[in-house]
Amino acid sequence: MKSASTLLLLPALLAAGASSHAGPVIDRIKQSGKIVIAHRESSVPLSYVDANKKPVGYAVDLCLRLSEAVKKKLNLPKLEVAYLQVTGATRIPSIAEGKADLECGSTTNNAERRQKVAFTIPHYITGARYLVRADSPITELPGFDHKKLAITKGTTPLKAIDQANKERLLGITIVETPDHAKAVELVEKGEVDGFAMDDVLLYGLKSERPDPNKLKVVGKFLTIEPLAIMLSKDDPEFKHIIDEEMKRLITSREAYAIYDKWFVQPIPPKNVSLNMPMNYLLRDFWKYPSDQVPN
Repeated sequence: MKSASTLLLLPALLAAGASSHAGPVIDRIKQSGKIVIAHRESSVPLSYVDANKKPVGYAVDLCLRLSEAVKKKLNLPKLEVAYLQVTGATRIPSIAEGKADLECGSTTNNAERRQKVAFTIPHYITGARYLVRADSPITELPGFDHKKLAITKGTTPLKAIDQANKERLLGITIVETPDHAKAVELVEKGEVDGFAMDDVLLYGLKSERPDPNKLKVVGKFLTIEPLAIMLSKDDPEFKHIIDEEMKRLITSREAYAIYDKWFVQPIPPKNVSLNMPMNYLLRDFWKYPSDQVPN
């Protein structure tokens, strides 16, 4: 029979044991000696590959800082950073199935996705607009009535436009593409009449084209998209490390400097600036940084 004092201590001992048990992500990182960052191919300036096929971008830089925090917190001085390129369709499975530890791209935090994965504090707040040819008369979604509109597979604008198309009986032919770059090519070739995506990505993609003046971004925000780094929902201890470092980067204003590097200063591969100062949506949200976003 256990003594009364032992019984009184039991809850505390159990709690201590639970808190010291690492979750699946931390276990994987410790065992492998590496942290895997999932990145995109053409989500300029958030997450893309440069001329040397090296992952770069605003979200990638943030993830490298987060990886440093994980290295220090877990006392893993030789922690290696590995990369996994993902698409709109494969990014959520890459996290849910443990193929990557952080998805550092252009992913919207919404209720549907939170059923499968978790998110940290948003690093950008944007909205869906349209990329069209410079000579196009289209300015808003109804202008695509009975025309072709490209949207990247597995993205939130796809769902929003599909719903609007049905509700308004617009007769838009939605052309799903495997990635953003392919959608821009279709617009340039005249095979579709426009490309719907988060405006920050549209400006980045436009800046990379041989002749950016042949394209323009039009329309009001169809959606409001809080973009955030994605991680497993099954490891609260790992999420706590990531959330705390994101808060530190924001409150110390280090995140603001990283933002300016990618949105205000010249960026690879063409060394051209997007000239996109931080919008009021993100600036206001960062006054009280949180992973809680409107659904």
